[in-house]
Amino acid sequence: MTIDDVVLVLNVMLPKPLTRLQELILRQAWEGKTYNIIAQEAYYGPERVRKVAAELWILLSQVLNEPINKANFRKNLEFRELTHTQQQLIRQFSPLPSFSRKNPLEFPDCPLSLTSRFYIPRPPVEELAFTEIMEPGSVLRIKAPQKMGKSSLLLRILAYGEELNYRTISLDFNQAEEYLFTDLNKFLRWFCANVSHGLNLESHLEDYWDEDIGSKVSCTIYFQNYLLDKIQEPIVLALNEVNRIFEYPELAKEFFPMLRFWYEEARKIKNWQKLRLIVAYSTEIYVPLNLHQSPFNIGLPLSLPYFTHEQVQELAKCYQLDWTGDLEIQQLMAMVGGHPYLVQLAMYHLISASRDNITFVLEPELDLNATPKAQLEQLLQQAPTTSGIYRNHLRRLLVSLNQDPQLKAAFEQVITTEGSGKIDSTLAYKLDSMGLITFKGDQIEPSCELYRLYFQEEFIVVDC
Repeated sequence: MTIDDVVLVLNVMLPKPLTRLQELILRQAWEGKTYNIIAQEAYYGPERVRKVAAELWILLSQVLNEPINKANFRKNLEFRELTHTQQQLIRQFSPLPSFSRKNPLEFPDCPLSLTSRFYIPRPPVEELAFTEIMEPGSVLRIKAPQKMGKSSLLLRILAYGEELNYRTISLDFNQAEEYLFTDLNKFLRWFCANVSHGLNLESHLEDYWDEDIGSKVSCTIYFQNYLLDKIQEPIVLALNEVNRIFEYPELAKEFFPMLRFWYEEARKIKNWQKLRLIVAYSTEIYVPLNLHQSPFNIGLPLSLPYFTHEQVQELAKCYQLDWTGDLEIQQLMAMVGGHPYLVQLAMYHLISASRDNITFVLEPELDLNATPKAQLEQLLQQAPTTSGIYRNHLRRLLVSLNQDPQLKAAFEQVITTEGSGKIDSTLAYKLDSMGLITFKGDQIEPSCELYRLYFQEEFIVVDC
């Protein structure tokens, strides 16, 4: 067997495909590398690598029906022939099977599942997050613009928490109804009720809520004396799209200091040490908070970076795009930079156009008879137009800008100013949360050429 054969056999015989870390350990162990070297090269902690490897050898032993470990892994398998059954399974296995209604290609418009082959790690982000949630009373802050992969990362952090037998809950503030954000008491009761539900506990708000001591104190007591007291394991609580609260300054000035207080209480009260809080948001907070009351200057801050050239190259391999050199990657990144969603959407359309048995209409339709290079050029030529693959995404951004004239004027200033521009900080934070701009020192620029070209054209048309 080759190492590729081993990986294929495991992928087709195990209930779930190998994770990227599992496959990395297999390939590196085949080359005789130590766990410490594997950890260094993959930006994972050594203990994490050893734990995953130990589970991997057990799986491999079960599949091959003999004891396998790191020491005998290659020695036992390198000169072994594939069995007839294994050969049949490998022939049937295709990393990217032809499109069908039963087996569709994953459309990149929602969080990537835990088994998705299209999730590209951005070391050392994942390992830092995994390590942080093991710290008692920790706070992990994840900041990134929309469609940069926050929700996909959260899925993996929560899954890691479950591997550690932690209890996990995820709340998305975009799911909360509008009226809740204008009433602190109602909002905190909603918050407590949802966390109770996530922990499979009955809501006992009336036993702990006391209007005489206030809703913040009542919420704190409810967590400390009921939720955290009832659950013995650590609890990972992920709060996603926290930036929605930024739009309600009165709520923000009450809710965020409460989270900061909980973090400080963990230094002295054991129950609070069970709570591992993850706060995910799209931009810097633009609501003024007292330095010592803000939760945005505590814990571990993580920012999700744009993809590097190498990561775009890795994603292209996952899509099995026939890109033999760097030219295609350079052309794509010249238009969309390393924006994960924009890069992946382009690759989705390109591979869809090259697959057999296509039973849907590509919009826009690419020339199916063209070479991969020509298809990419066609896609990029159409990209900043109303007929390109990004048109729905661009239209949504345009609608958001049109709903806020000040925001639109600020972005127009950014894309029409020679070099780079400066704008009001609150407007800049909002544009940043939409992913439209990047900060370079104290200067602001459009985050990619796609946005510059599309919105220049749109704003010219409107002005005319």
